[in-house]
Amino acid sequence: MWIMTIIHFAAIPVGLFAFVHAVMQRADAFTAAEKLSKPAWLGITGGGTAALALFAFGGPGSLFWMAGMVAVLVYLVDVRPRVSDAQRGPRW
Repeated sequence: MWIMTIIHFAAIPVGLFAFVHAVMQRADAFTAAEKLSKPAWLGITGGGTAALALFAFGGPGSLFWMAGMVAVLVYLVDVRPRVSDAQRGPRW
């Protein structure tokens, strides 16, 4: 039970980090990285973070919690590096 509680509460800061990162990026970087638009990713990461905060891992809404975690992790693993590279420009 303690492990599931720790996982639940550790996921919320991860979701907040993804949402704040998406807020701080330029809108044109998302299209330059050939990803969805900035408002779309704000909705995805915001909704995912809300699902992480509202539903418990292992509880009756765990399907929503897992969907929120997947959404946040997709942003962090796939979108965030490409958006950061698009803003950095070409490497020499």
